[in-house]
Amino acid sequence: MSTVETGSKSQDAYDWIRERITRHEYGPGYRLVLASIAAELDMSVVPVREAIRRLEAEHLVTFEKNVGARVSVVDEDQYVYTMQTLSLVEGYATRLAAPHLTDEDLAAASEINERMHRLLDHFDAHVYTQLNQQFHAVLFAACPNPHVLDLVDRGWSRLAGLRDTSFALIPSRPRHSVEEHDRIVELIRTGADPDELELFTRNHRLRTLDAFLRARHDH
Repeated sequence: MSTVETGSKSQDAYDWIRERITRHEYGPGYRLVLASIAAELDMSVVPVREAIRRLEAEHLVTFEKNVGARVSVVDEDQYVYTMQTLSLVEGYATRLAAPHLTDEDLAAASEINERMHRLLDHFDAHVYTQLNQQFHAVLFAACPNPHVLDLVDRGWSRLAGLRDTSFALIPSRPRHSVEEHDRIVELIRTGADPDELELFTRNHRLRTLDAFLRARHDH
């Protein structure tokens, strides 16, 4: 097998496993059996092992001695550190993206947020989380700095195993969150001061973190 073929199959395995982790088909603690995955993808174990190493570097997978690879279980400290970091990079990414957003982009973000509004009465944490990520992605995707975008993507990936749990634990937060979404869109639409937009977007994420910590420790 050539290096090119191995690399291509490794990417396929990486995408396949990562998608299942993101969709929560492989939840926290799920054991990743390399031979089984290789058989399902009709490839050797080598590219699967390379894919697992990449996922481990992204903190999505943890390798345990005498156990093997498992989907990472995000502890509270890891959640706090990730949310704090994501608040900074996502706030800055939104600031840089704002001048490049079109009316169509803002309309798309508002439409997603309207779906989130409607979901509040029949709450589904998993669907809400997916829509939440889509909303923010519309607003930061136009960021012209690819390194900042990469940091944002890594932050979202690290939260993949815990985001549904966090919103399920703080039932009052989603309603406040969608109201803040409306405010973010309005700040961009009206050409608000970049500092104000960045700070509001940053605090939007930190409010979720604060609510999560209060609920968790009260619980």
